[in-house]
Amino acid sequence: MLDVGCGEGVVTERLARRLAPTHVSGVDADDARLGEEWRARESSNLSFQSGSAYDLPFNDGSFDLVCAIEVLEHLERPRDALAEMSRVAGRALLLSVPNEPGWRISHLLAGRNVRGLGNTPGHINHWSKRAFAELVSEFGRLENVEGVFPWTLAVAGVREAGLASPPSRGGS
Repeated sequence: MLDVGCGEGVVTERLARRLAPTHVSGVDADDARLGEEWRARESSNLSFQSGSAYDLPFNDGSFDLVCAIEVLEHLERPRDALAEMSRVAGRALLLSVPNEPGWRISHLLAGRNVRGLGNTPGHINHWSKRAFAELVSEFGRLENVEGVFPWTLAVAGVREAGLASPPSRGGS
């Protein structure tokens, strides 16, 4: 399993514990602070490395499952990242994003990010459940989309019988 945009690796470490002995890898931008966190979390079935969501340092189909948990809303080119994730996924994608407009409304009601009308700093993409489902379906067969307030979770199958391969690497 691969966790793209793993940050400090908190969720990645939890996944590795729950999925042991399955190997779980985390990848995120090159940052010395992240490296320190990763070294503290590594275990026999957990590893981390630096890399870009737009150019993942793995071969096609390297991972049965590729996850991006609260990542796509931060990316300037989410389609390019999804193409890359589907390239390295052997079976499926598991993705989550804030569900809009509920996310922003809940923040406003809680008095958070009022100046930004409830938008979390760094969130540059905003999807409703339906819009996110449409986006994800461009990169695989949409298996399930759930609204778990305030997030939208999506699972898409890739590289399955009858499906064309994900978009090829490079070019975009």
